[in-house]
Amino acid sequence: MKIALLHSRIRMEEKLLVKAIENSGVEFDLIDMRQVHFDLENPDPWRQYDVIMERCVSHSQAMAALQIFNMWGIPTVNNYDVGMICGDKIHTSLALMMAGVPTPSVRVATSQDMALEAIGEMGYPAVLKPATGSWGRLLARVDDENSAEAIIEHKMTLGSYQHSIIYAQEYIDKPQRDIRTFVVGDECICGIMRESEHWITNTARGGKASNCPVTPELAKISVDAAQAVGGGVLAIDVMETPEGGLTVNEVNYTMEFKNSIAPTGVDIPAKMIEYVISVGESNK
Repeated sequence: MKIALLHSRIRMEEKLLVKAIENSGVEFDLIDMRQVHFDLENPDPWRQYDVIMERCVSHSQAMAALQIFNMWGIPTVNNYDVGMICGDKIHTSLALMMAGVPTPSVRVATSQDMALEAIGEMGYPAVLKPATGSWGRLLARVDDENSAEAIIEHKMTLGSYQHSIIYAQEYIDKPQRDIRTFVVGDECICGIMRESEHWITNTARGGKASNCPVTPELAKISVDAAQAVGGGVLAIDVMETPEGGLTVNEVNYTMEFKNSIAPTGVDIPAKMIEYVISVGESNK
């Protein structure tokens, strides 16, 4: 058994994963995406790996590598299809809805007039998000048509793909917290509460993490969401609704986890590496 951990930057998460691989006794290589190139006619140098774990910070770099490896028949965690779905909020919402997983309503438009009409039909407040992005960046809560019009006009003027597609999500009046669960294979291994006085609760934006007991209801919606996007090693962002139910906000395919180990008491990187090894073994 030999695995590769593909990265573009060594964060604390990658250090913890390396330690977990070392503890497993499996042979591995640590590969910097910035220091390699791919000869599309020659996959042989990469066939030495039974499985490749993708941990690139850049979504575009991750997609390029995963596309190549999977077309060559080399197993990866996660795979290209999962990355494509999770890396695009429109695709994620469609996958969740088609699988019957509770998720907020969404409207998508490509013009200012249609975006305002769609949000008006859905109802205020609403949340405007870039179709691609992470860490809670470039999110805006709009409480009325005037604020929506100002932000959408600004986005349209900027003109990049991130801003030219208007993704408007129903605002969920949740408590001052949300839940992030971690799914490895078909198991929800743990969860955290992310609490903040701000409506954006990402730990990257200052949200405070504490342990969240994984109830049967939470485990089910988390695993269902993971399966809806193709499964693997995933983090599920879940919100509590005013009616007392749960709804899935987003699914993350190259998640950060360093702030979740201590509160949960779960060795998340060890669980991840166990799964990676099992994928490699099943493809031998």
